[in-house]
Amino acid sequence: MPPAFSAEVWRFIKTSVRTAAGTLLRGRAIRQYLKTHQFRGLHIGAGTHILSGWLNTNYPKFTGGSILLDASRPFPFSDAQFDLVFSEHQIEHLSYQEGKAMLGECFRVMKPGGILRLATPDLDRLAGLFTQQKTAGQQQYITWMVGRYYPDSGLCNECLAINNAFRNWGHQFLYDFATIRDSLLRAGFSDIRRAAPGVSSVRELQGIDRHGDTIGSDELNAFETLVVEAKRPE
Repeated sequence: MPPAFSAEVWRFIKTSVRTAAGTLLRGRAIRQYLKTHQFRGLHIGAGTHILSGWLNTNYPKFTGGSILLDASRPFPFSDAQFDLVFSEHQIEHLSYQEGKAMLGECFRVMKPGGILRLATPDLDRLAGLFTQQKTAGQQQYITWMVGRYYPDSGLCNECLAINNAFRNWGHQFLYDFATIRDSLLRAGFSDIRRAAPGVSSVRELQGIDRHGDTIGSDELNAFETLVVEAKRPE
């Protein structure tokens, strides 16, 4: 009879098998993508938002149309392979040090002149909720966040909304613009600028953000999301 493993051990075994299988399949998928695509875009943390013409990645689970990529570890690509890199509401799931390592890897695998687009929760906006006189947008965000994630709290305040952004969904580190800019500069990027969700001067980056669909509101996504673009110097 098979040994009686605990549920935790079975989860570890399943995860290990899935990771091994994903790693084996990944090499072939990468070679095929690089061979068949003149434009090369790397999408980190795609979830179910699979971008046509891009190399879509996920971790720890990977679905149809994506490959396995742990963004906290060295990327399985040679230098200067991609024209664009896009990551939406993913870097906050890494620690500060892991995030810096990820940005360094993005820089390494991008072609000179390539553009990185990042979207992540905006700590400036969240910290700004602690104010006596709230704007209509701030109050709307608090009401939505608390109603969705703490419906039985009996309170509707900024404390609940901010703790939700910090602690739920496996978030590890939230950025303001100054901090993400510093990490990008340290990785070697230049021309770092803010952008609005869905808006970009680069055609392939226009309208690709989908976090608004995930939370069910483009307006609330625009409130809570910091979007930045940065260039690898030529």
